[in-house]
Amino acid sequence: MRSTATRTRLAAAAATAGIVVLAGCSSSGSSDKASAASCEPAKGKVTLQYWNTVPGMDQVVDLWNKQHPDIQVETKNISNDQYGTLGNALKADKAPDLAQVGYDELPNLRTQSAFVDASACKAATAAKSKFVPWTWSQTSFGGTGVFAIPQDTGPMALYVRSDLFKKYNVAVPTTWDEYATAAEKLHKADPNLDMTFFDPNNAEWFNGLLWQNDAKMYGYSGDKWQVSVDSAQSKQVADYWQKLISEKVVRTDLAHGSTQMYAAYQKDQLATYVGAAWGYSMFRDNLPKQAGKWSIVPMPTWGSNPSSGDWGGSTVAFMKGSAHLYESVEFNTWLNTDPDALAMENKLGGLYPAASAGLDLPALKQGVPYYNNEKIFDVFADASKKIDTSFAWGPTQKTVNLALQDAMAKAAAGSGTLSDALATAQAAALKSMKDQAIPATAGK
Repeated sequence: MRSTATRTRLAAAAATAGIVVLAGCSSSGSSDKASAASCEPAKGKVTLQYWNTVPGMDQVVDLWNKQHPDIQVETKNISNDQYGTLGNALKADKAPDLAQVGYDELPNLRTQSAFVDASACKAATAAKSKFVPWTWSQTSFGGTGVFAIPQDTGPMALYVRSDLFKKYNVAVPTTWDEYATAAEKLHKADPNLDMTFFDPNNAEWFNGLLWQNDAKMYGYSGDKWQVSVDSAQSKQVADYWQKLISEKVVRTDLAHGSTQMYAAYQKDQLATYVGAAWGYSMFRDNLPKQAGKWSIVPMPTWGSNPSSGDWGGSTVAFMKGSAHLYESVEFNTWLNTDPDALAMENKLGGLYPAASAGLDLPALKQGVPYYNNEKIFDVFADASKKIDTSFAWGPTQKTVNLALQDAMAKAAAGSGTLSDALATAQAAALKSMKDQAIPATAGK
């Protein structure tokens, strides 16, 4: 769900510009074309392998299997080590027919020839009109084929323990300046209460914060990638969180989704959570006793700039080696466009649909009992309209994220700063592209 895992605009510009070039840098061009040349239905019953990380997806697959006896699907949850498991399977030529892949991982796996092109299947190309445009650009690499079907997005918002804000008479913040002020007031009122936590090992989350501030981590011009991971906008975000860390009003010892994180929330030690749409089910399912205490409001803004950010979102990719492309397309399009499937995925796994029609699901128009019957998805829908569609992922994003996380962890431990971490990630981006003979230069 995260990067694995969503919002409504992960990078139209890079998808149409930079990612097209990525295809040129990839060795997968010929194999993709060969795969796309065959889209014939099988002459008999078929069993597909589908690997994912979404809770409850087995129940969605069961629904498909009941309705389609000739195309059966076996699902495997690989949430413990998503990309490690996929990578090992690809090396051993034992990849599944379909796999969940985050938007930010698509360019990286594309350079490894991990996908097949399903554009020879009419159902695959016809699906384009059913999805939010930016998501389709991501999965088609700017129109060079159909390598995956969009599944979900991750527009970000602020989860608020409204009861704690009321208890200490602190206003819910609407800007990041107000957020910092509220953090100080809450911590002063209760020294055991911090505003939130900063997970230094979660680059995807931090990238969402950069995205909100209109930071352009990558661009493409002059036949080269323009790398600006450490831009002025990025440094503004880094310096802001560094200050909160230094003032000890946010914690740095909690990993996202960990037992310790939920324990901190359960003990009323954290007042907010900066998260994505798919996170709504996390609190509902793991902190049931706090029902009615949470609200979801728009992300604090940088001054009057209304922009929001995206964290995560995934696709279901057509993996190389599949002998059943036709059947894979049939299941994949159903999985990500069928109203019943989308409703189950939202209810069980917290997915926020990438399909345009999915945003009109009755469940997304109603109040959510856990959140005081508030119409929380209206907040996410509004956020999705305020995300910079020109944000781009780089072709070596995984390497950059790992470098960023390593440096942020050191900064959180007191060695260096988050701005230093951006400089480290910038250097890692340029080196990784140079190592792969991908033309790149430092941008502004």
